[in-house]
Amino acid sequence: MTQGIVLLAHGSRDDRWREPIEAVAERVCKNEPNARVACAYMELATPDLPTATAALIAGGATAVRVVPLFLGMGKHAREDLPHQLEALRQRWPDIGFSLARIVGEEPELVDLLARIAVK
Repeated sequence: MTQGIVLLAHGSRDDRWREPIEAVAERVCKNEPNARVACAYMELATPDLPTATAALIAGGATAVRVVPLFLGMGKHAREDLPHQLEALRQRWPDIGFSLARIVGEEPELVDLLARIAVK
């Protein structure tokens, strides 16, 4: 199995907004040199989730893990993302798709944000 990772964020018209998302992708690749990573955005930026997923699959990914880089469970994460993930499963039935928890719900991130807040 060749794992692909999509780092999914909201998106913005401001290109600078993408920098931290792309920095996470670079760090993943640095920590895991064999990782296949793509960034994707729900709106206002490209690529979108289907396009990023297609690129990973074209590059040999046989499984795709979608990691939502959201702090909270908003409409995109609660409603839009499950529909998009189901569409991906129907488009590529032979690919194993998995969905990580919203990063804002991960205890490690909550701890990190709390430490940053009191610096």
